[in-house]
Amino acid sequence: MRQPLRLAIVAGEASGDMLGASLLGALAARGVAVEAMGVGGPALTEAGLATLFPQSEIAVMGFGPVIRRLPLLIRRIRETAEAIVAARPDALVTIDAPDFSKRVARRVRKASPDIPTLHWVCPSVWAWRPGRAPAMRPYIDHILCLLPFEPEALHRLGGPEGHYVGHPLVERIAEMRPAGAAEAARRAGGEAPLVLLLPGSRMAEIRRKLPLFLDAARIAGAGNGAHFVLPTLPHLLASVRAMVAAGGLPVEIVTGEAAKYAAFRAARAALAASGTVTLELALAGIPTIAAYRVAGWEAAIARRLVTVPSVILPNIILGEKAVPEFLQEEAVPERLGPALRALLPDGPARNAQLAAFERLEARLRAGGEAPSARAASLLLDVVAKARDTGAR
Repeated sequence: MRQPLRLAIVAGEASGDMLGASLLGALAARGVAVEAMGVGGPALTEAGLATLFPQSEIAVMGFGPVIRRLPLLIRRIRETAEAIVAARPDALVTIDAPDFSKRVARRVRKASPDIPTLHWVCPSVWAWRPGRAPAMRPYIDHILCLLPFEPEALHRLGGPEGHYVGHPLVERIAEMRPAGAAEAARRAGGEAPLVLLLPGSRMAEIRRKLPLFLDAARIAGAGNGAHFVLPTLPHLLASVRAMVAAGGLPVEIVTGEAAKYAAFRAARAALAASGTVTLELALAGIPTIAAYRVAGWEAAIARRLVTVPSVILPNIILGEKAVPEFLQEEAVPERLGPALRALLPDGPARNAQLAAFERLEARLRAGGEAPSARAASLLLDVVAKARDTGAR
């Protein structure tokens, strides 16, 4: 590989910032010198990315905030694409944040069609809106997939070439499991099993689910001394604390990733909203009950659009209902509480999930190499092939 490797990286969200930093770290571990420019947050900047502007300018979610910032977003898309074209990188890597990154990629492809483009994190085309897959082909050459079934789904749907690199959570398993005798003993249960309550990370879903979770926890913890812990984000702390106080159930509230994973390492079971957190819990070895409830009109639309039999990532990956999921009218305390309570003692319900989680880890670890290392290997191969064919 000719030195240095010139990369453009566009990461519009915090999760993408971490993925991009892990890629640069994996390249550095191989001794590859990199000159990286584009858009990123603190992790990418610390890893060496020269960011064009603060990532926070484009890290917006929700219809209202996007509309209010639309003129800035449109300008930043144009400026980012122009800067990448002028830099003539060996490759462009866009990471998640499709509304921003894909628009940049389309502009770059139109102006400089010989720059290889890789997109990290496959959109959920296998679950809904499958037409997005072929729509990406004109401007995305390769997609780095987090889940093992995604390359086949992209091929079946006529999308770009997919490559399974693995889920980044695999690299963090040690942080989520008991690290010593004290944490192992706490997870073993005893007289005060620790139970996690994870109602979501956005205020709208917390308002909808937290009262439900508190009522279910009250049923699950009756008479067994269960200690409930609710990890949340710092900016949500005051609101969550007020809601917990109104619920009347003693719950320990913790903030920050370190505190969250400390609770994971000691937890016996969990009640969680659907989402990536269910995969975190599975890899942590924490038996879980999943629940999700949205407005009726949202559920009606989802039933028409969603094509997968489960909304729980571990279940989708395994192809089985390993984690019990209670959706909409089934998500009531009278069902959630007893199901969660059944996971606290050793027994069939608990053991079945733990066995499924072992199969899940084995599937996600296929190949043995860390996801960031796989991503680095693919990137280097793509750049080398582009040079060999004279495209660069």
